[in-house]
Amino acid sequence: MNLFKVFKNGIIDENPTFRLVLGTCPTLAITTSAINGIGMGLSTTAVLIGSNIVISLLRKFIPAKVRMPAFVTIIAGFVTIVQLLLKAYVPALDKALGIYIPLIVVNCIIMARAESFASKNPVLDSAVDGLGMGIGFTIAITLIGSIREILGSGSIFGTQLFGEAASPALAIILPPGGFLIFGLSIGLVNLITKRQVLKTGCSTNGGACEGCGMPCPMEISEKEGE
Repeated sequence: MNLFKVFKNGIIDENPTFRLVLGTCPTLAITTSAINGIGMGLSTTAVLIGSNIVISLLRKFIPAKVRMPAFVTIIAGFVTIVQLLLKAYVPALDKALGIYIPLIVVNCIIMARAESFASKNPVLDSAVDGLGMGIGFTIAITLIGSIREILGSGSIFGTQLFGEAASPALAIILPPGGFLIFGLSIGLVNLITKRQVLKTGCSTNGGACEGCGMPCPMEISEKEGE
């Protein structure tokens, strides 16, 4: 398997936040600042890589009937390790992320990769898949957190960007602002992707682009014109 393609898949083609819309709960809840996004993203990445490796190693030994409880147990072990490390070395970040660190156990991104990839592929491929998906998730929520922090607090990574005369839009760091920025980000990514496909052309296979797996915009336009 092409490892670069596996890695790129998680960052661009199947970005868990912008393309698959997975892990929405922590995305909306903790992205009030850029540092929270990085902390949550890296924590999730560590769990993804570790759980993918172990599940791939044990994939031939875990009975199909108990695979989901086994996956949850493995993931929970790595989440516990990550949480203890945060409490020991970055207590402020651990406090800021709160309950959302333990909730990584049931994060649909990790469960989806365990079920659809790690349980069916070799160790190296699974590790690269976890790294790609984790970095893709980290980039996405850090970007959303940065936008919300700049607009809602007038700062980035805690550093003030504007003078005292500036009046930040505090609503952006509230839940409605999270939904707004999240929705606009997804729309922007889809717009860019659609334009790129139209610009380069896409090779279709039964109506789906072979490059991204999404319905081909050109074919959709043709059907709408009929």
